[in-house]
Order: sequence, then C-alpha cells, then structure tokens
Amino acid sequence: MIYYACMKKPILLILFISFAFNLFAAGISPDSLKQRAIQISTNNVDTLKRQLESTTNDSLKAPIYTQIALQYLKCDTVSNKKTRLAYQNAAISNTMSALHIYSKYNDTTGLRISFDNLTKAYHAQHKYSQAKWFILQSNTLSRYKNDNPNIITSLLELASIKSDIKDYKLAMRDLNEALTISSKNHYPQQESEVQLNYALLYNKMKNYAKADIAMKRSHAIDDSIKRDEETKLIAKLASKDSLQQVKKKLYTVSSKRLYKNNSSKRTALL
Repeated sequence: MIYYACMKKPILLILFISFAFNLFAAGISPDSLKQRAIQISTNNVDTLKRQLESTTNDSLKAPIYTQIALQYLKCDTVSNKKTRLAYQNAAISNTMSALHIYSKYNDTTGLRISFDNLTKAYHAQHKYSQAKWFILQSNTLSRYKNDNPNIITSLLELASIKSDIKDYKLAMRDLNEALTISSKNHYPQQESEVQLNYALLYNKMKNYAKADIAMKRSHAIDDSIKRDEETKLIAKLASKDSLQQVKKKLYTVSSKRLYKNNSSKRTALL
C-alpha cells in the first residue's frame, strides 16, 4: 500500500492542498476538526456513564461498558501522546469491566468483541504480547462458533501484529489461511481486504513488485463487487418496472370489465 501511495504522491498532494485550501477558506483548521471529533466522543462517554449509573441490571451494564470503550478507541488519532495513552487505558479498563460481566453470563459474542477491543488498544500501545494473546482468544472463540468472517478478521489482525514484530513468515501463514477461507466461502469484500494486507506485508518485506500485484488484485476485486452491485440494482429496477407494468395492465383489464358490466346493467334496466 505504501508503494502504491508513493506512486500517487503528486495526485495525493494536489488533493491534500485542495482539501486544506477549502478548510482554510471555510475558516476550519484540520486540528480543529480533530478536536471536534474528540469532543463528540468524550460527550458520548459522559452520556454513557450517566446511563451506566442509572442501570441496575448487571447484564445490561456490559454493552454500555463496551460502548464507552469504543468511544475512547475512536480517539486514537489524538496528537498528544499522554492524552492518547490515557484514552487507550480507559478503553482497556472499561473493556475489562465488560469482559467480566460477559464471562459471568457466558456471552461468547460479547467476549469476542471485548478481546478484539483489547487487542486494538494493546496493539496501539505496541504491547504486542498482550495484543497477540487477546486476538488468539478471539480467534479461538470464532473457530468454536464456526464464525468464518470473524476468523478472517482475527487472522488479519494477528498477521498485522506479527508483521510489526518482523515475524513475516508466520504473518504470511495467517494471511494464506485468511485468503483460503474468504475464497472458499465467497467473501469478496474480505478477500479484497486480505489482498490489501498482503500488499502491506510485502511492503514491509521490501518486495514492492509483489506488493503492487496484491494491491491490483484488491482493486480488481473491489471493481468486481461494484459491477455486481450495479447489475443487481439494474435488475431490481427492471423488475420493479415490470411489476408496475403488470399492475397497470391488470388495472386496465379490471377497469374495462367493470365498465362492460355496468354497461350491461344499464342496458338491461332500459
């Protein structure tokens, strides 16, 4: 992906300058947009905390803790390292609270979501051992439930962690498995994502030729998905038009019959 982005530098630069100019003209700075997004998240946290305080049912608290954690995880682009770390730790703390409740009620979906959130927070903090442990728990739960989409998602995250610690061989193995599952089960969107992750991994391995091939495959799958969606939409619209024509024809026939019957009655009366 990095290699691909480098090839597009002039275009990206023009787009960035245009975007920055539009923001400047509107009197909005990129930093103020970030602050606005952070403010929205923290406001949501305050609302959720009040909701948590008013909730007496223990089982209903876990999803609220999860929502609070997700709001903190949205603030991962905060430029201040100290603030970003505080938000990540808050996400971990709230997720742990949710995890204990999900575990108490044996809520496997809640547990998997918690494992995923903990992985994201620890990965962002470069605590790879913890991140790896939690994503393996998520992967195990997904396999237990034969949840192929989330098996793929966990494999991609696992590959990303292994790539960061330069364990490229094992990262490649995870991507190969993710590709096999997505291809076998006909998940084109996830197959495209797998190819994108291949591109990222090959870039880290400095194999830019293979990175470019993987990126092209991802784009080709995306184009195929788009064409398929357009074909389905056209077919749906055509079907709707046909239905309207049938209804119109039936209405016309019905109207003619009604008129004929009424005419016959009037003739009989005369």
